[in-house]
Amino acid sequence: MNISILCSDVTHPIYPWLESWAARHARSHVVELLSDKRELRGGDVLFLVSCSEIIDAAIRSLYRATLVIHASDLPEGRGWSPHIWQILEGKNQIKVTLLEAEDAVDSGKIWAQRDMVLEGHELFDEINSKLFMTELELMEFAVTNFETVAPLAQDGRPASHYRKRTPDDSRLDTDRTLAEQFDLLRVADGERFPAFFDFRGHRYYVQLRKGKQLPDE
Repeated sequence: MNISILCSDVTHPIYPWLESWAARHARSHVVELLSDKRELRGGDVLFLVSCSEIIDAAIRSLYRATLVIHASDLPEGRGWSPHIWQILEGKNQIKVTLLEAEDAVDSGKIWAQRDMVLEGHELFDEINSKLFMTELELMEFAVTNFETVAPLAQDGRPASHYRKRTPDDSRLDTDRTLAEQFDLLRVADGERFPAFFDFRGHRYYVQLRKGKQLPDE
């Protein structure tokens, strides 16, 4: 197969995972990992992973299938950073969906879904590891079942949408307890969008690091 992977940001935490996946599959397929849609040349399948560029019908027509991976139980949770928003809502089981790209964002037919299960203590890098492993599993499914998959239209539930997160969404409230804001702390990207609070005329950034597991009380 001729496989293209488009990830817009080479600094995104998933990029090294995609590099490893591409290298592993290059033994039996033609695989290219790109960060600019202008480099797309066509092929069998195009994976859009953490892609912020608009991939229109003209580009999609160069491939037999153009697939997106989205961490929500579509049609619920269309839009930006769905797993982050869901963790902040208190969810620990998140559906990750492999679907066809369409002009209307996150509206395409579904190829497969997998559950990402959290225990509630995972920090940002641990959440990423579970999410990325699930995403690569779905990519593996697409390659293995490419000729036989029967995509299904999204069901009739009303669609909901998440907005794009901004750095200010990582702001902590000094009047709330640490326990109340723990989920916000653990989903904050310590490198790109660290948690912070403003206090006594200064801004302070918070880095959370997990220590040893404590015995049950």
